[in-house]
Amino acid sequence: MKRLFLLLTAIFFALPTFAVDTIILPSQTGIVKNIEYVDINNELQQTKQVIAVKILSGDFKGQIIQTENVLTGNPAYDIRLEKNTKVILHAEDNGNGVEFSIEDTKRSGTLLWLSFLFCGLLIYIGKKKGLFSLVAIGLTILLITNILSPLILFGINPVFATILVCILSTAATMYLVGGFNAKSTSATVGAMLSLIFAGLLSLITIKTAHLTGFTGEYTMFLYASHPELNFIYITISTMVLATLGAVMDVAMSIASTINEIYETDNSKTVKELIISGMNVGRDIIGTMANTLILVYLGGSLPLLLLAGNIDLQKFINLNQVVTEIASALIGSIAVVICVPFTAVVASALIHKYAKLAEYDNININ
Repeated sequence: MKRLFLLLTAIFFALPTFAVDTIILPSQTGIVKNIEYVDINNELQQTKQVIAVKILSGDFKGQIIQTENVLTGNPAYDIRLEKNTKVILHAEDNGNGVEFSIEDTKRSGTLLWLSFLFCGLLIYIGKKKGLFSLVAIGLTILLITNILSPLILFGINPVFATILVCILSTAATMYLVGGFNAKSTSATVGAMLSLIFAGLLSLITIKTAHLTGFTGEYTMFLYASHPELNFIYITISTMVLATLGAVMDVAMSIASTINEIYETDNSKTVKELIISGMNVGRDIIGTMANTLILVYLGGSLPLLLLAGNIDLQKFINLNQVVTEIASALIGSIAVVICVPFTAVVASALIHKYAKLAEYDNININ
């Protein structure tokens, strides 16, 4: 009997153990009700917060759970909490019950009121066109999130997918804001020619500068999840997409100006319209190119401040620095080249369609 017991015991401990899979549940919202501080490492100045959180959403709404938050002294990773701070709770079921931990501070409320302020001002000041602009923005966001991202992750060439989405976004924006006419068609064609030019220029830049496509921690996270993606093409797509808004702005400004000039004086030739469009474009490109440069510099300010601690030659040749500078320059070049592209296309189309309309009216009468 004793031998049988020992044999069964040996078999029991020899059996493989199966870990229970952890199931990640949807995140929940909570509010901090109480905080207690505990020093856990005086040398590293680490502090642990023992936090009581009331759950505000989901199946566990109303329950108060206790969790911990360790402060390491690194402001980039520490989550600074106070009483009544709303937080996002990470929830997972490990087989023994649901465990909660603090993922981050809830910040979406700030984004919500900023969005309402933007939408309200856009509709109040822009009236009907402001509303159409808002619809166009929504369509662009949907195109990027529901078409561009899935296409790239599915394996479609990122540059091709980006150009496709840019065409759809540009056409939707131009026709919604400007109506279905030669002016909107001209602006769409001019913008797309500029974006294709920017895409080709981006490809040449990446090849000649030997850029890797890895410009930050987010690209590294993406590589860990999808190593099969072509990050050089994704960088090109990023450069093209970043110039879309500015290029559309310039294209519509030039096309609208040429259309107004021709409606005021329909005796002008195509050449005269091109000259007028170029004159207006020269005034636009100065401020628009400056805007793009400032956008990129503002986004790269920490990187710029780092230049004081690094040898200038080393700094100017860093992959991330070159990528940011190249993006700003390519965007500015696309804005500049958009002026002649749109001026030529708009002058030809607006003049042609106006003459066709006059011809049709004569035949009808």
